[in-house]
Amino acid sequence: MSRQKLDRGFTLVELLVVIAIIGVLVGLLLPAVQSAREAARRMSCSNNFKQIGLAIHNYHSSYNQLPIQGGGTSTLISGREKVPGSNSLELSALVGLTPFIEQQTLWEQVSNPYQVPAGLPGAGNVYAPMGPYPGRVFSRLVASDAGPYDPYESDIATFRCPSDPGVGLPAMGRTNYGVCMGDSIDATNLGQVYNTNGTPKSSSIFQEANASNRGFFKSQLKSAFRDVLDGLSNTIAMGEMVTDIGDDDKRTRPVNGTSGPTGPLKSTGGAVACESFVDAERPSFWDSGAPFTSSAVDNRRGYRWAWGLHLHSGVYTVLPPNRELCFSANWHQAEAVCPPGSRHQGGAHVLMGDGAVRFITDSIDAGNLSGRAMVSVDSQNDDTLSVPGSASPFGLWGSLGTRGSNEVISDEF
Repeated sequence: MSRQKLDRGFTLVELLVVIAIIGVLVGLLLPAVQSAREAARRMSCSNNFKQIGLAIHNYHSSYNQLPIQGGGTSTLISGREKVPGSNSLELSALVGLTPFIEQQTLWEQVSNPYQVPAGLPGAGNVYAPMGPYPGRVFSRLVASDAGPYDPYESDIATFRCPSDPGVGLPAMGRTNYGVCMGDSIDATNLGQVYNTNGTPKSSSIFQEANASNRGFFKSQLKSAFRDVLDGLSNTIAMGEMVTDIGDDDKRTRPVNGTSGPTGPLKSTGGAVACESFVDAERPSFWDSGAPFTSSAVDNRRGYRWAWGLHLHSGVYTVLPPNRELCFSANWHQAEAVCPPGSRHQGGAHVLMGDGAVRFITDSIDAGNLSGRAMVSVDSQNDDTLSVPGSASPFGLWGSLGTRGSNEVISDEF
């Protein structure tokens, strides 16, 4: 007798079980893949910061000072926005770092006369060395009587964090890294100590600026490693920023703080003057009634790496990372609380003066934010403890932003 073998396939139940198991495994794997990708992006972001830190040290070795936040040329020729133009002492410190981050070609374009290429509006026009005003709005950049200035409108990979999704217009050269201006916003904005034609303002203005410019970088004033009395390893040189993507993120769209209970320079309300405008249901965004400043759509956080305006290339150690942008007036060049921020979870990177990169959490000690004023000699300062030379009123976070207040950090942070 012969036996016949019968072939047997999967039953429907077995097939469904296998599909379900595969689905569960894929569901478990995808978050791990996303987490691994973000870890890689975060590491790349940290490496960018390390490269910038090395550039700062190489710049200092070459010129015995730091690049100036608010430097450039000052002579106005035929209007600063037209050819040959002038940048009116409003260039960011990032401009001077370009030849030290393997952007020598771009630096050659900046430091020499630049001719608008053929086929573009204003073709043949020649801009003066160091370029025109970096804050021109987009409509003027393409005007036929001027033309675009590509060096300042180019995206530089070293200035971008891979975790930030912002790309393209209306931004004109994004950056995710800004210089640290310290723990006080008073007299630290562009045009505070020098006029647009390069002439200095009064001695009382310089006194006010010197009292409040307590950070690693000083607006339109020279600074060097020798000024960092607290030590390079104890002082933040730069901080990470989030660039705007048009979604009313509280970290990227500025709000007028004087519309709240008090302005940002006062002790009552002070640094948290804009907190009341945050959407209670979506705490990362402004609510619909927030009093936005009158800045144009192409003038949001991190939109112009070449502009020395705090909105685009500066951070302060007042509010902790990922807090709200709060301005002292309805104007994008007013004094403003501009905290660091990032698309990473839970905090943001900072670059220390010695070149080390640290990750600062959102929960870092920042003192009594609603009861202390920023250090200044301004008449608005009603805090008797916030006087020139005093310790930072903003706890550990504030002390990391000051260069010479005898606040040495001995523990890890």
